[in-house]
Amino acid sequence: MKITVFGATGGIGGEVVRQALKAGHQVTAVVRDPARFNVKHAALEVAVAPDLSDAEALRPALEASDAAVSGVGPRGRKDGPVASTATRCILRALERSGVARFAAVSAVPVGPVPAGESFVNRRLLLPLISALLRDLYADLAQMEEEIKRSNTLWTIVRPPKLVDKPRTGIYRTSIGGNVPRGYSISRANVADAMIAALSDPTTVRQVVGVAN
Repeated sequence: MKITVFGATGGIGGEVVRQALKAGHQVTAVVRDPARFNVKHAALEVAVAPDLSDAEALRPALEASDAAVSGVGPRGRKDGPVASTATRCILRALERSGVARFAAVSAVPVGPVPAGESFVNRRLLLPLISALLRDLYADLAQMEEEIKRSNTLWTIVRPPKLVDKPRTGIYRTSIGGNVPRGYSISRANVADAMIAALSDPTTVRQVVGVAN
């Protein structure tokens, strides 16, 4: 499979690039600053896009791709509506390029609280996090709506707190909603789930919760 990865210098996007290459896929990594990207591989192409606001400029990065993955998102509360703005452009580029399969990362607080959720998550952690990072999750919610309205064969992956630990391939998933009692997951395992979703028809046009 040939995969185009947006946000390839980020924690999740970088993991998608490395894991996809290791699995034998061809990868085009879309980066804003090539100086921040140090992956080298015979099956890797690097496309520089200083700003994800020009759909036409993204089309070369999608040439002959079978699927696209987005790890694009804000790095802090002051970044503004990065996810929704960039994803809107990516979706236009996908449509113009004829690339249908698309997976993007969102976050647990965007979705409804699942049945069986713990008291700590339901009453304490999720309300607190949602209040503190209201603008960030509003941006992700808008991103999800943009994706759901698109003609792509989309999958939205919703993790809880992200941590920097190695890929294990051992985690829980929930198709159609969030994983109950999920407190954290490594960025590497989120990347694993996103790559796996690309070839799993049960995740098409579905939200997929992931958590340890």
